[in-house]
Amino acid sequence: MSNENTSAIISKVWGLCNPLRDDGVSYGDYLEQLTYLIFLKMSDEYSKPPYRRETGIPSGFAWTDMNALKGAELENQYKATLEKLGEEGGILGQIFKGAINKINNVAILYRVVQMIDKENWVSMSSDVKGEIYEGLLQKNAEDVKSGAGQYFTPRPLIKAMVECLCPEPGKTIADPCCGSGGFFLEAQAFLADSKNYILDRAQKEFLKNETFYGTELVAATFKLCLMNLYLHNIGDIYGKVPVTRNDALLADPGYRVDYVLTNPPFGKKSSITFTNEENEQEEEDLVYNRQDFWTTSSNKQLNFVQHINTILKVTGKAAIVVPDNVLFESGAGEIVRKKLLETTDLHTILRLPTGIFYKPGVKANVLFFDKRPASPDIQTREVWIYDLRTNMHFTLKQHPMTDTDLQDFIACYNPKNRYQRIETWSEENQDGRWRKYSVKEILERDKTSLDIFWIKDKSLADLDHLPTPDELAADIIENLQSALECFQELQVCLKK
Repeated sequence: MSNENTSAIISKVWGLCNPLRDDGVSYGDYLEQLTYLIFLKMSDEYSKPPYRRETGIPSGFAWTDMNALKGAELENQYKATLEKLGEEGGILGQIFKGAINKINNVAILYRVVQMIDKENWVSMSSDVKGEIYEGLLQKNAEDVKSGAGQYFTPRPLIKAMVECLCPEPGKTIADPCCGSGGFFLEAQAFLADSKNYILDRAQKEFLKNETFYGTELVAATFKLCLMNLYLHNIGDIYGKVPVTRNDALLADPGYRVDYVLTNPPFGKKSSITFTNEENEQEEEDLVYNRQDFWTTSSNKQLNFVQHINTILKVTGKAAIVVPDNVLFESGAGEIVRKKLLETTDLHTILRLPTGIFYKPGVKANVLFFDKRPASPDIQTREVWIYDLRTNMHFTLKQHPMTDTDLQDFIACYNPKNRYQRIETWSEENQDGRWRKYSVKEILERDKTSLDIFWIKDKSLADLDHLPTPDELAADIIENLQSALECFQELQVCLKK
């Protein structure tokens, strides 16, 4: 398919966003409706030659029963179709469960149906379908009211994490909180890139059907993920599904994988809501008591670190985004850090800049660690830290982080042989961003803190290096919002 045709389809899909927004339909709602309609159209295409697949869609509720209708007839048929398919079993029922029509303007619904009907979605390359869908996912993340930003990790960061982990064909990859599937798509692109590997037929089949293991808790995001993977040719909608809808922390899933790439949702505490004897709603900290965990905690970030350690094979490797509190929190935090240093090779920490996530005020890092067989010896020898935060200023719109901004880190990480690394920090170059610490130095630190930085913040020391007024204003807003959230958490605790 030519680039002109690709652009034309993308323009059509985007062109309907504004009239829908004017009608009160959010990006998230539009995305959800596109998921249902494109799935129905693709199922119709698969039911015809040369595929002749059994689609599982009941008679009277297929795409061809709806695509020629207009007005109230179209609206009624669409509603009935969503209701009927939500009652079906398997993946079909999972995608359509609880589905309702959110496009109440029948003229716009007709335009959306006709737009989808004119294209042959099965023969369209997965890159084109993916570009359309990923674009909408990003718009949805930017929509502050939707709250979907927490499921969206910056694509340049995902790409860098995959490149550093350097996954190999025929090996398995998990994301226990997979959101819309960003890590899976980037890993698939890396493995399918001929610059990295030339895959044979068996490896391509393994990549499609056996490589990925995902878990997602939020129903709407789970549906978006399934459709996103399907459009990118991951998994078989009529066969094995690569993602399950569940709370990943509840239990050991039983499988073990070669790689874990993930960004657990931000927010420190897990909680559960229940009704007390006075019929009032109460929240209680949710503590996961799992035999495979090193310690019990209501801090879900620490729980995810422990869960990831469980699901890795003995030779498995992980890259996980965590907030700063995981690096310095006492109590359970210190236990988890010590266990990571003792039982895995926690070899690299990337200190991330602020202003790259949709949730304001987030200060985060990427931990890279390799699991090791049980041994009485401490498995970490040294921890390499790359400080991409100090004196770095990014914003989501005016100055977003790009692939280029992470190239120096990737070069320092040296994915081809991480045992041959060279520090850029030295006594002579104290602004070098790449520095190593021995495990002895770290174990001697208060609370075994991994929250380590050494570069002087120029904005504190030199008024000539102050960020621009825009950047300062954005930082102030982020800090105020972050402080407000802390006070709100405190208020909730005081009410208990």
